[in-house]
Amino acid sequence: MKDLHILPKVRDSLSYLYVEHCRVDREGKAIMFHDERGKVSVPAASLSVLLLGPGTTVTHAAITALADNGCLALWTGEQAVRFYAEGMGETRSASAMIQQAKLWADPRLHLQVVIRMYQKRFTDRLDPGLTLQQIRGKEGIRVRSAYAAASRTYGIEWVGRNYNRKDWGEGGPVNRALSAANSTLYGVCHAAIAAAGYSPALGFVHTGKRLSFVYDVADLYKTELSIPAAFEEAAEGSAQLETRVRHRMRDLFAERRLLQRIIPDLQDLLNFPEACESPYDDDAAAPSGLWEPSGREIAGGTNFAEEADQDDGHDP
Repeated sequence: MKDLHILPKVRDSLSYLYVEHCRVDREGKAIMFHDERGKVSVPAASLSVLLLGPGTTVTHAAITALADNGCLALWTGEQAVRFYAEGMGETRSASAMIQQAKLWADPRLHLQVVIRMYQKRFTDRLDPGLTLQQIRGKEGIRVRSAYAAASRTYGIEWVGRNYNRKDWGEGGPVNRALSAANSTLYGVCHAAIAAAGYSPALGFVHTGKRLSFVYDVADLYKTELSIPAAFEEAAEGSAQLETRVRHRMRDLFAERRLLQRIIPDLQDLLNFPEACESPYDDDAAAPSGLWEPSGREIAGGTNFAEEADQDDGHDP
């Protein structure tokens, strides 16, 4: 797709779809899912993220349709609890990522983003005199209180967050439910980050992993979404627990209008303007600009209407 502006905004899209043990193909501008029960079609342009679980075969045409329509494809483990690879989002501009990198690379600005991220999790204004260590202490209390409140509400004993990545069932129902809920939330946050043109790797609170920024963003919503959903479904029993948790999270994403909130939250956290038009979203093949030591960007690419000395040697 040459002009990404004709796509619907990510905030107006469906949140996610998880599939496994099926074949994914293209039918017109939609993607078609085939399994032993039959087939179903989903418009690619209305979907934000497609989670491809084990046993999934996907055609080149299907991936092309997803990419053209700004749907992020994620290759995941069973029940979407592990992440292996990703596709592209809804912008070809690097402006948002450049802003993110500037804030990330400057220790003073980095700390300001961290404080804003923690502030968004509290209803009351944080005392500006608090140190980062003191804020983390308050955050720990807030999260423990959320677990305790969910435990009382749904009548489930809570002994702490515990899971073994090598033994999925060892953690008990509520811990399994939390892992499933969080992985679903990670997928949707990852899709929004990619759609807006940010890097999932340049985290501020979390650091060192390719998904550090995804964890940062997801932490803004866990006590509102993941924790109550996990405890609610665990209270109903263990049968198809992970599936029920994913469905409950999907409903909560719609009820709380999560996709309409994530990108404005990102813009607020990273001081990035909402309206930022980019020529690269009008034409994905447009040549990039050239860097100058002053920080100013000058036009790049070959301009066939000008003199030869305007050619920087980079053909589009």
